Amino acid sequence: MVTVTPLEAELLALAGSVPDPELPVITLEELGVLRAVHLRGTDAVEVELTPTYTGCPALETMSADIERVLHAHGMREVTVRTVLAPAWSTDDISAEGRRKLREFGIAPPRALHDSGPVALTLGATRTAAPAAAEPDPGAEPVTCPHCGSADTELLTRFSSTACKALRRCLDCREPFDHFKEL
Repeated sequence: MVTVTPLEAELLALAGSVPDPELPVITLEELGVLRAVHLRGTDAVEVELTPTYTGCPALETMSADIERVLHAHGMREVTVRTVLAPAWSTDDISAEGRRKLREFGIAPPRALHDSGPVALTLGATRTAAPAAAEPDPGAEPVTCPHCGSADTELLTRFSSTACKALRRCLDCREPFDHFKEL
């Protein structure tokens, strides 16, 4: 069992309060990318951060923002270390983060799994029609964050960021981002 000191808990809360640079409506803690904070002396700290995917362009900004916040709190030396295992999953987004995404107009990701092995289904690498079918027809529907309707369609697998897809509600006709499940 890992023991967390009161100062580490305080620094973790400060680092966790940093807004995500691509989705500033949620914090790094709510996004689930902040893994740990370890003291390395009285004024030195190491932060473990897991990106949403290995090529995440926001990782550098997240690190700089964490460093700025912890330096302002008196930490002379701040090291942000990228940790790739365990890999980040959309299941790591907190309930509060999901609520904030929905209120912001982004459909949060659907829960994929509780724990343990993840089933993998391989499909075609190309899409025949512009509006591709859902990856898993048995999955719960993506509901519209504007009106709550489950009658939505996929417009494109890529939206304003690589982690989101663009969808449209067939009831209220509003387009919206859907945070893709990983």
